[in-house]
Amino acid sequence: MGIGTNAAAMQDDQEPIGRHERRAVSMRGFAQRADESSFDVQVLDLSYDGCGIGVTTDLQVGEIIRLSVLRRGVITARVCWFKDGKAGLVFLAETDPSSDEVENRDHDREPFKGEALVRRLGGHNYQVQIFDVSPEGCRIEVVETPRMGEHLMIKFNGLEAMDSEVCWLEGKTAGLRYISPMHPAVYDLLMQRLH
Repeated sequence: MGIGTNAAAMQDDQEPIGRHERRAVSMRGFAQRADESSFDVQVLDLSYDGCGIGVTTDLQVGEIIRLSVLRRGVITARVCWFKDGKAGLVFLAETDPSSDEVENRDHDREPFKGEALVRRLGGHNYQVQIFDVSPEGCRIEVVETPRMGEHLMIKFNGLEAMDSEVCWLEGKTAGLRYISPMHPAVYDLLMQRLH
């Protein structure tokens, strides 16, 4: 049974868990349990909010682990399901972002010129120019001028649409802050695709 299988098939006693679309990947890493023991993992698929892994040890549903993907960083995750050496994880927020983080960014934005699709809530998709990208947000050239604080859906090529908030406006340029920042592994994957 594949990682993409509905969570209800994995845990008959649980309701299906809604999740974002996942992309197939193959990344090696390891995980650490609360007792500080560690084990090897193979990340099999990835989305903005979770991933599927292959493991050689048994995991417990609800268990909290620290997932480390080689050269990609570490994130805390909760085991949603486990069966036959495979598990589904949901990433847990390390901290709650505040508006101050827009002014004092944790990551430098990567200069880039490309395109993405943007949609106002209840509106149609339109293509925009992207000028820089970070795991927390990006700068775009807007076609329709949004309002400060307005939520826009932004979709990068090969990834699912992300909810974002307009945090600044200057003429036809807007700064967007993603509601859920990208995991470092997802950001690296995006950078590979954009370049």
